[in-house]
Amino acid sequence: MAEALSVQRIQWRRRADQFFNLSLDMLAILDFEGRFQELNPMWSTTLGFELEELHGMPAHALVHPHDRERTLEMAKRLRQGMPLHNFENRYLCKDGSYKWLLWSAIFDEEERLIYAVARDITERKAAEEMLQRQTEELRRSNADLAQFAYVASHDLQEPLRMVTSYLQLLERRYKDKLDEDAREFIAYTVDGATRMKRLINDLLAYSRVGTRGREFAATDCNQALQQAMANLAVAIEENQAQIIAEPLPTVWADQAQLVQLFQNLINNAIKFRKEEPPRIHVWATRQPNGWRIAVQDNGIGIDPAYHERIFVIFQRLHAKTEYPGTGIGLALCKRIVERHGGRIWVESEPGQGTTFFFELPDRPEEEEVPAGDPVAQAHLEELARHQPEPESQTNGRQDSLEARAERLI
Repeated sequence: MAEALSVQRIQWRRRADQFFNLSLDMLAILDFEGRFQELNPMWSTTLGFELEELHGMPAHALVHPHDRERTLEMAKRLRQGMPLHNFENRYLCKDGSYKWLLWSAIFDEEERLIYAVARDITERKAAEEMLQRQTEELRRSNADLAQFAYVASHDLQEPLRMVTSYLQLLERRYKDKLDEDAREFIAYTVDGATRMKRLINDLLAYSRVGTRGREFAATDCNQALQQAMANLAVAIEENQAQIIAEPLPTVWADQAQLVQLFQNLINNAIKFRKEEPPRIHVWATRQPNGWRIAVQDNGIGIDPAYHERIFVIFQRLHAKTEYPGTGIGLALCKRIVERHGGRIWVESEPGQGTTFFFELPDRPEEEEVPAGDPVAQAHLEELARHQPEPESQTNGRQDSLEARAERLI
């Protein structure tokens, strides 16, 4: 009888080892203080560390700094007897990247051990984030469509009515002759049609930012600025504008839209000039997660009360007779920058010139080289300074999975 029980225990241990080693999830046994005692091979497969490197290490040492506080709180509750289910945090990999893990764990009070199961959900989290971005883009698109419908039924009708009315008047009163009045009416007609065309073109450009944009690529801002200046060559020459550009960076962007962005901001600087010729200064400064680019002018300036309003589509601060335009240019700039994941703002005072700033982030996180993450780099260095002593690792191994399985049986 005793011999049969011994054989049965051996069989159970083998089966436990098989399940432990073959599991596609990350299985771990931790001591009361949260130090790894036993781990299955999936930990090495998922995180890149050798199992020997992880043995004896506090589990929270690998947690992303931003997730560490709530992880320690959950660990405290776990040791108080509250099971852990579906807890998510980010865990450091050896290459410096982070992976999202989904945890379930229980605390065995008799053995004073924590049994934990973790699953890599990084791809799921990426899919959720993409879905969230797409949902937000759809929300903005719907809002834009609603705004477009409103404009189409109101603002766009005004130049169209002008074209129609004067054409009808011309037809009724001057069928067979064209005198001075007729020529004046024709001029009105041409002007209305021109404004209508400009408005429609600007609206189309605005609506197509998110739907007709090209794929992002490494884009030289110097070349984009030069192209924008070439497109504005006539206006620059007519206004004797002076443009001073410091060396600009290469950014992750849609080149055509970056050209449009520079073109609109420079055109704005030329349009809202004072009596003296426009002086425009363009420069860039490095930020922790991207580049900040500035376009500064010596123009009429903007009252701080209107710094937000100028980026709203069709919002104008001046009459059309003072400064021509459709009120879409800066709204288009804002939409381009937001498509790139950045932001745009203005600093200005009346009569003191204007500086537009926009920030463009580095290449998206999911496409970055993981080791370039400064948070992860600092995390890896911290781990290197706090590796467990070899003795503690040796002692930990003495209490093997096999021995624990035997006690449980």
